[in-house]
Amino acid sequence: MKIKKVTLIGLGAMGVFFAPKLDKYLGKENFRVLAEGDRRERLLTKGVTVNGVGHQFTIITPETKGDTADLIIMAVKDTGLTQAIRDIRNQVGEDTQILCVMNGIDSEERLAAVYGWEHILYSYMRVSIVMKDGVADFDPHMGKVYFGEAKNDELSERVKTVKELFDTCDIKYSIEPDMIRGMWFKFMCNIGENMTCALLGIPFGAYHVSEHANVIRRNGMREVIKIANRLGIDLGEKDIEYQEATIKRLPFANKPSTLQDLENGRVTEIEMFAGKVVKLGEELGIKTPLNWMFYHGIKVCEEKAMGKFDALQISQ
Repeated sequence: MKIKKVTLIGLGAMGVFFAPKLDKYLGKENFRVLAEGDRRERLLTKGVTVNGVGHQFTIITPETKGDTADLIIMAVKDTGLTQAIRDIRNQVGEDTQILCVMNGIDSEERLAAVYGWEHILYSYMRVSIVMKDGVADFDPHMGKVYFGEAKNDELSERVKTVKELFDTCDIKYSIEPDMIRGMWFKFMCNIGENMTCALLGIPFGAYHVSEHANVIRRNGMREVIKIANRLGIDLGEKDIEYQEATIKRLPFANKPSTLQDLENGRVTEIEMFAGKVVKLGEELGIKTPLNWMFYHGIKVCEEKAMGKFDALQISQ
């Protein structure tokens, strides 16, 4: 099977990694962005700007029927995943494959519970993209999408099909031999880097110059390692060391998604990050004091960003 039609849901910081190239290769009839409500109206009227170039994509709604996709790319936030799973229902056909490239470690299980594993491939992304008000800027050579079956010693036909599409569109990718381990590695990095930046209000560049920030980052990662090891996933100090080079390559001023959410007054994905670590730690009898602080500290930052404390300041 060849992928001829692609539907993307979530034209944000991850979605813009795919959209321009898929649109160029597949054309307006065969690459569609799924959106509704105010977001649909914004995309129809303003589109998005990616690295200085304006784009207008074909927009369809969850009610669009009779035109299923060969591939669905889900690039939504955790807070929108439950709704997005419902919204793609009319896009899923007999042979449709789904890549859910969002952060976290359980989105595939949630999708499979609704649509079945025959439609789901594991996927995640490693890319630093800053997007605000429909404008995204990033180095296209610095990121990639990872996808595949749980194990990829030999490529399945459906993995080969997605690989062929990405090769043709010049979308950078990697097919990891062990996708589960890869997802946990990214989760570990997100916990250390994303949570530290969000709680302290610092950009990635802080890791270039502050050993204190790096101590917090690394110890957050170690709590994830303890949980992963208990679950039979091979993560260790070698993976923290491996990540050091990547940290040094991140643009100094870039900020992770959770800090961007706080600065823009949006609800964060804290439940999927530190909240998940704390929950798993409680279930497995593993102490996670740093992630406990990440969770409650960022919750307070979230409340502050939402204006919960404004009245207290006025009354003084």
